[in-house]
This record gives sequence, structure tokens and C-alpha cells, in this order.
Amino acid sequence: MKFTTVCPGHLALVVGLLILAMTVTACGADASETPGDETEELIEVRLSEVTHSVFYAPQYVALTEGFFEDEDLNVDLRTAWGSDRGAAAVISGQADIALAGPEPAIYVHNQDSDDPLLIFAQLTATDGSFLISREPIEDFDWDIVRDRVILGQRPGGMPQMVLEYVLRQHGIEPNVDVEVITNVEFAAIPGAFASGTGDFVTLFEPIPSDFEAQGVGHVVASMGVEGGPLPYTVYMCTSDYMDSNPGVIQRFTNALYRGMLWVHAEEAQRVAESLAPHFPDTTPENLVSVVKRYKEQGSWAPNPVVDPSHFERLQDVMIDGEVLEEDERVPYDAIIVTEFGEQATDTITAP
Repeated sequence: MKFTTVCPGHLALVVGLLILAMTVTACGADASETPGDETEELIEVRLSEVTHSVFYAPQYVALTEGFFEDEDLNVDLRTAWGSDRGAAAVISGQADIALAGPEPAIYVHNQDSDDPLLIFAQLTATDGSFLISREPIEDFDWDIVRDRVILGQRPGGMPQMVLEYVLRQHGIEPNVDVEVITNVEFAAIPGAFASGTGDFVTLFEPIPSDFEAQGVGHVVASMGVEGGPLPYTVYMCTSDYMDSNPGVIQRFTNALYRGMLWVHAEEAQRVAESLAPHFPDTTPENLVSVVKRYKEQGSWAPNPVVDPSHFERLQDVMIDGEVLEEDERVPYDAIIVTEFGEQATDTITAP
């Protein structure tokens, strides 16, 4: 059974067009002091997150527990609803830092940009989405999705590439053995599935747990477990911003690492309490369940430094997804800066 591929496109083209179309000059706070310097007021950092998910728990914990304020930072957090949009916000100067998949930095590097995107910290170490079935399925097997419809994500983005990679690992060719819809706006995907589009969908927590509680859908597989270790979500900024604000980047990384250590050390109940202000529509019970789920599958990176072998594996997934050619592989040190993460891990201890 063969299906027609739905609107394929590469993030490289999207970002390239945005670079040409947007004329706003990238700017940020002129603050290169090292952590610990006295400042009269908090330094504002405009942070664009790819989506709003418990998957990014260490970041929200750092906000709730005051770790960013301890570093004299005021984080202005906004949701971009897509890595391409987060990258575009940083490139255009509408944000200072983006939390996104690492693929925009690879695409921009291969465009020979004068102001490349540099990755300075990793937050998650696996895919954070889950495959949801419209009906409960006992003893799920991937062959069940054959000749069915999966409501997927944007072409060229990490969630979609991991989905396609996992399907192929199970001998299922996307849009040949199973139809994969990729033309639904990121923020509209949950509503589209709830309204009847697709037999399966991949979504990030807390939506899967909320869907299960409402009887809308049922989690049948973890894309994090299936996809294996990857530098799935990272923090990036432009080279110019990093050069002008190394102190801010260090402060930010310090606070983030404290959040990571805190999440790993605390029980799920305590982590859920810290997350609650950021997810007011999710019940405390669901938050605890989600935290346990992510803890059990090792979704949160142990420290901010990207593992070189995981970075190479990421590019394997991109090549498998036909958004990157073998000769387009990007060297680790071309876009990944480790000094901030290394300093944080050398100077900050677990709570």
C-alpha cells in the first residue's frame, strides 16, 4: 500500500528564508561580568523555548527555585512552538537564547552563516515524545501501525526525524507502509488528534498523560526509549551574542545545571510541586506520573555538556531522515562550545 508524501520540506530552507527576510539586528544585554559580581539589577535574558513541556523540567525548576535569580538573571520565557521559529527568533534578535533541537545549528552552519548558531548546553538526552493510540492496545507491536495514519510533526525537525528513524528500525517505511501527516501546525497537533485526525500521534508530556486521563488517547510507546540517546534539546545562541555576553552564558549554564542536579536528586513528588506553577492545567497526580516516566527512561541529561558520540548519532538520524548528506556532517567543535558546561560541572555540586 503506497501513500503520497505530505508536504516535505527542510528546515534549512525555512531558516535560510528567515535570515534573508528578517532585518532586525541581533542584540542582547551588554553584560559580560563573571558570576558572583555585584549588579544593581537583574540582567534580562530573552529565552525562546521550542514548546512548553514537562520534558524541560530542569529549566522550570531553575525558574521556580530561584536559581537564575541567584545568578543575577531575569529570564523572560516565551514559547516558539517549533525549533525553526526558536532559531529564527535568535537569528533575528528577538530572543537571546533558544531551547530547541540541535538541527537548526547544523543547518545554519552548512549555510556558511557569518553569525552561526552555537550550542553551549544540553538539557535532554532522549526524545521526549510518546506514541499515542486512539484506542488502548495491549502488547503494542510496531507492525500495528502498518496501513494506518500517524499524525506526525514538522519535516526536518527532531520529533519527526526520530519517528521516521524508529519506523525504519522496525522495517516500516514512512509514507509507503504507513501514512504520516506532517502538515499540521505544531501547536494545533493535539487538537487535531482529539478532533479525529490520525490513528496515532506523537506528543510531549503533559499532553499524553492528560489525554489518558480524559480518555482521548493511550500511550503505547516511548520515542525516547525507541530512539535511544541523543542530544535532543539544547540551548543555543548566535556567535555574536556569545562573544559579547560570555558572563551571561556562564550564569545561565550555572543556573541550568543546578536545576538538572536538583531534578535528579529530588523525588518525583517534590519535582512535580516545583513544576506546578508552570503547568496549572495539569493535575498534581499527572505531574508526578510524568516526572516518574521521564526519570525512568533517563530523559534529562546528567550535565550540560553534549556527548560527542551522541552528537554523531544525531547526525546519523538526520542522514537517515534525508535532511543531511553524509558529506554535510558538521564537526563537533564547529557548533558545540563546551567551556560553559565544563565550568559549571567543575564548580557546582549536587544539593
